Amino acid sequence: MTRHVFVIGLDDFHLRQLNTVRHAHDYAFHGLLHYDMVVNPDSYPIEEMIDEGCRQIEGAGVRPDAVIGHWDFPTTALRVIFRQAYGLSGPSLESILIAEHKYWSRLRQAMAIPEHVPAFQSFDPFDEHAVSQVTLDYPFWIKPNIGFSSQMVYRVDGPEMLEEAIEGLRAGIRRFGEPFASFIERASLPDDIPTELDAYHCTIEKPIDGWQCTVEGYVRHGKVVVYGVVDSVREGEMNSSFARYEFPSQLPESVENRLLEITRRAVPAMDLDDTPFNIEFFWDEEGDQIWLLEVNTRMSKSHSPLFIKVAGASHHEVAIDIALGRRPSFPRWEGRHHVAIKYMVRRYEDAIVSRVPTEEELRELEEAFPGAEIQIEVEEGDRLSEMRGQDAYSYEVAVIFLGGASHDEVHARYDELLERLPLEFRGIE
Repeated sequence: MTRHVFVIGLDDFHLRQLNTVRHAHDYAFHGLLHYDMVVNPDSYPIEEMIDEGCRQIEGAGVRPDAVIGHWDFPTTALRVIFRQAYGLSGPSLESILIAEHKYWSRLRQAMAIPEHVPAFQSFDPFDEHAVSQVTLDYPFWIKPNIGFSSQMVYRVDGPEMLEEAIEGLRAGIRRFGEPFASFIERASLPDDIPTELDAYHCTIEKPIDGWQCTVEGYVRHGKVVVYGVVDSVREGEMNSSFARYEFPSQLPESVENRLLEITRRAVPAMDLDDTPFNIEFFWDEEGDQIWLLEVNTRMSKSHSPLFIKVAGASHHEVAIDIALGRRPSFPRWEGRHHVAIKYMVRRYEDAIVSRVPTEEELRELEEAFPGAEIQIEVEEGDRLSEMRGQDAYSYEVAVIFLGGASHDEVHARYDELLERLPLEFRGIE
């Protein structure tokens, strides 16, 4: 029997990932809300998006068996709304909002795993006396309570940098504050959640550092299961921009075991159930201290090609099984490679894109490097500083996925491929 799976913001690249899952021939995948409406639009008109999504489901002429999504907020919350509208199981809206909201999430983490949470405080960037609110010593990070991909995230080393961060936050925070407010109106949040500290507010945190990794897992009927750990390598002046994701992790087994134990304590503290998740951690090797950075209430789409190369299928399989009410059986380690890496090609100065590869050139490169997948994120004539969805310190211009027998082999293949990639820039006059 065909099961109808609706996927929020589905595009061709992720449809190919979906078709690697076990029993893919038994599923009919339906796009729900256009990609451009979900991924980096100018605004998120939530009520319009909900109405449009329901119209699309009704127009499909089939009843949904599952609704899934791999994008950040607001997809994580929209997924819940659509499931509830059609009587499908899944996490509560309240649990998603608590986990996604950086300050609320930190409050719950501080109750469950206090030894793994850095010092933090709330911050109102619109307060006339905003600077005097700060009680933490410099340096610190300031982050909007709702956001993704390190957008509007600033490292602050002193008062001048704080003023610059406040200016940037005031200019951009409404983009997420308004849609989050729409979901709050639909939710019944518990008494311990300070709803007055909404998505127009920020969280200030003391810096944490070390070996960064992400735990991929799910919670079903209250049981937390972890099925993979991915290393996250950063670069740049502030060490804040992702350079690559490496799977499987090279962490010591003893550290991975501690991550699992912390994860099993942190996830229930968010009231999460019946959902995939990923949690970002730092392991400070020198002090042997583990810090929790962030809880995400979805599978990481960036890791999907890595699981395909190493495990033989995308971890979309987990999201589908959970949404259908089934216990996942993943991974099965049937991939072609022992190691897979996602590289994010970045530039750290503003420029104009003067040349991008043709489709034929990309095909030739992918044939020359079997298993490579290349995504160009820019178009000829683009000015990098005008691109949406970038972090505060760099510009992502391309993504390259590669697999191989070892980390050293994959790095060598990447260096050679990048040398041959015809992607060119010119300076700003």
